[in-house]
Amino acid sequence: MRVVLQRVKHASVSIDSKVHGKIGRGYVLLVGVADSDGDDEIAYLAHKIDKLRIFEDDADKLNLDIHAVHGAILSISQFTLYADTQKGNRPSFTKAGAPDHANQIYERFNDRLRQAGLDVQTGIFGADMQVELQNDGPVTIIFDTDHR
Repeated sequence: MRVVLQRVKHASVSIDSKVHGKIGRGYVLLVGVADSDGDDEIAYLAHKIDKLRIFEDDADKLNLDIHAVHGAILSISQFTLYADTQKGNRPSFTKAGAPDHANQIYERFNDRLRQAGLDVQTGIFGADMQVELQNDGPVTIIFDTDHR
């Protein structure tokens, strides 16, 4: 699995010009799934994201987690995180998970974050989505379970 996490002041996702998910302070997660991903990858990433300390404390140190700031998550499925751009000018997406498997892993990942007590808003898997956000910092973290 690959996740690009952006710390945000606020974010929303719209589908067909209607807001489908909206958060204040927290994280936008762009989530890509490979066919080889399963429970181990879900558990690893959910734990890392749940415990990640990238919000400022009173001393302006990145020392607080999302729970401490009462933050929320906007999780967006994004198969393009598995783009292969080595050859030519048109990316190949053959490394991205098959849609049925990827959707199942994506939903289970979001549920795992919810089980940790987090408010998780989502788009719709496979939909044409417009994501708006105000990056805070900016702080952007990339997770790849192949590099753990």
